[in-house]
Amino acid sequence: MQNRLSGRSRHLVAAVAAVLSITAGTALAAGPAIAAAPAAGAAAQAPASPAAAAEDVNVPFPVGAKIAGAGTTGFLTRNQGGELHWTRYVDGVKTEVLYAAGGGVDRTGTDILVVGDSNAPELMRSVTLRNMAVPARPSVHFDLGSLWARYVEALGPDSVLAKRAAQDGTEKLLIVTDENGIARDREVTGLPADASGFFADAPVLDGKILVGYETGSSDLRTNARAVIDVTTGAVVETYPAGMSGTLDSLQNRLALSATHVAWTAFSESEGIVYFTVDRRTRATTRHTLPTTDEYFIGLAGHWLVYGSPSELTDNGKFPNTKIQAVDLTAGPTAEPVEIAAYANSLESAGDGSLLVRGGTVEQGEGLYKVSSSAGGELAVAKVATTEQPTKLTYLGSQVPAVIDFDRDRETELNWRMSRLNADVQLKLTHLRTGQTYTRELKLRREHPSQHTLDDTTFGITWQGVLDDLSKNGKSAFNGDYAWSFRAVPQNGIGPELKQAGAFRVVRSVKPHDYSDNGSPDLFARDGSGSLWRFDSTYDSYTRKLAPTYQRSAVGPGWNAYDRIESVGNVAGTNAADVIARDKTGVLWLYQGTGNETKPLGARTKIGPGWGVYNQLAGGSDLTGDGKADLVATDKAGDLYLYKGTGSATTPFGTRKKLGGGWGGYNQLTAVGNLAGGPAGDLLARDTAGVLWLYLGKGDGTFANRVRVGSGWGGFTELIGFGDANKDGRTDLYAWNKNGPSYFYAGTGNWSAPFAGRAQAELLTYAGAAYQHAL
Repeated sequence: MQNRLSGRSRHLVAAVAAVLSITAGTALAAGPAIAAAPAAGAAAQAPASPAAAAEDVNVPFPVGAKIAGAGTTGFLTRNQGGELHWTRYVDGVKTEVLYAAGGGVDRTGTDILVVGDSNAPELMRSVTLRNMAVPARPSVHFDLGSLWARYVEALGPDSVLAKRAAQDGTEKLLIVTDENGIARDREVTGLPADASGFFADAPVLDGKILVGYETGSSDLRTNARAVIDVTTGAVVETYPAGMSGTLDSLQNRLALSATHVAWTAFSESEGIVYFTVDRRTRATTRHTLPTTDEYFIGLAGHWLVYGSPSELTDNGKFPNTKIQAVDLTAGPTAEPVEIAAYANSLESAGDGSLLVRGGTVEQGEGLYKVSSSAGGELAVAKVATTEQPTKLTYLGSQVPAVIDFDRDRETELNWRMSRLNADVQLKLTHLRTGQTYTRELKLRREHPSQHTLDDTTFGITWQGVLDDLSKNGKSAFNGDYAWSFRAVPQNGIGPELKQAGAFRVVRSVKPHDYSDNGSPDLFARDGSGSLWRFDSTYDSYTRKLAPTYQRSAVGPGWNAYDRIESVGNVAGTNAADVIARDKTGVLWLYQGTGNETKPLGARTKIGPGWGVYNQLAGGSDLTGDGKADLVATDKAGDLYLYKGTGSATTPFGTRKKLGGGWGGYNQLTAVGNLAGGPAGDLLARDTAGVLWLYLGKGDGTFANRVRVGSGWGGFTELIGFGDANKDGRTDLYAWNKNGPSYFYAGTGNWSAPFAGRAQAELLTYAGAAYQHAL
């Protein structure tokens, strides 16, 4: 039996005066130990497997409710708000059971409900017996207070068990019966004269009820149990139950079947102790289970049903969630049989069966009836359903088929399961490279985090990164992805769940992206002529630009070129490209591949004669046609435009002179659309270290220059880095090979094109290791 509807305290007594001592016992973690010999003639046998009903069950059981009582025609439920409802088996019709403020309801194991004037049944002095099977039948009312009595248990549709305190501290146990509207009481015979503290915890069975009480002198009270024939009002069986004070009286559990009686006690060394007695042979058996605040005990014939209440959504495995039964006639080696994977409530019915609100992995959530057949076999049948699964079940995903990181800086990836008390191993895998993003998610709905959205939904906010050696992760590649997760129930109920799916990441081509992941890459040539690639990541909290992982080699032999420039996507592919001028003045094109392990393809000759230029800058769309263009200044200070064509064989058109006077600049940098104008822009640094902005008009020409500021002469390279911080604006990387380097976020404002500088870790303090960066 579980606690009554009153919400009686379920906490064990902290100080235990004595431990019940009837027979020696052995504690088991998974199930009761049978320490005493079985009844004479009982043969040990293999545990039976309870037969479970396989037919469809249509009677609804409210989700989130507990079983609070049951009869032959229906059952009582209590929801999380404390509301009570009676549901009929025949048609599932639900009726709310109302009671006055401060009152409560007690179950009887039948269709009779006791509505009283206290929310603690043992304090009720005014009770009404309501017949839920025949709602039209007049209710029976007892004013027990007028009899100087309090309620103990209902005995039938027109009688209750009550107790009356005497002035000497003893109590009388009464059977109070309604006779034509008049309450008649008679004293139960056969009890000790000094008995008191009467309580009952199981319904009447076959005309008999089991009660508990205390007896003995005031300084040495002992517990006892008695079986009372409710027809004659006489005690027919008694059982000693050990020293008083072993348990809080509200924690005593009683159970009665045709063959056994059972009760509970508590031992500080052993935890919960269950005692069962064979009513025929009087053989007593002691069973132990580790301590827990709450517990179930019930009898179905010669089967002892026990366990600790829990919810399906609880975290962790303690206490053991299983509800089990052990055959009391099978001897000390009997193995327990699992009734349910867990249960949150259990009630006894007057027909000797038990009602368990719980779930099995095979049949799901609902109300299960546990009974023993005439042959002694254990049967478990589902009699009502919540239509919810017990095992962890996949309910679907909310993962976009296409994730556009040009449109969104981050995206929500969500999945739904039947419950969230699970440890989830989540993985996103880029199919082309096999690189992954993995997370271990310990979901706890009662302590919501960024991973739990509601009772069934978990997920992540993905900023489009993959795992690597940096704390921020590397930017995720464009292309096809697989997502997968493995969810393991934290309470051990049911198997693990595995699911998988797919999505695609897209972005437009970025001017400095050579690995097809949306983040700018930096090339650097070392003193031996080897070229290296560095991917970047941006920490939005510290505003720092950093490499995402160890550098990767592009290849040797780049000291053959006196000029190397990143020029954006000039060849019309899905990646940015590089041009390189050799020492004879021949210009070469290296097409980007979008492959981080081999970012540049074989070179293609553009043409000779490029040695006349001392400055080359590419990557800005100056003509407004969507293609990156190239500008060059010769030694006379004239500026020329080479319009981009989008062709890999002839990437630039015929040059066009834009004007003179550019000889005073020692560096030109194409920065894309930095200032929010109609086209790409240029930065020019003069020999005094002053930086100037030239806004593109969209026709290949520029507006009058705007002074950005002074002090830029100490940088080795100024690199139009693309959109490193993913705010939609182009940025600048200022590299000093012998000192600190800085990241300048673009603002989109021509009068103040950069936000305050932030330190950048890319190539910082590299010394003479690198001679050129692009």
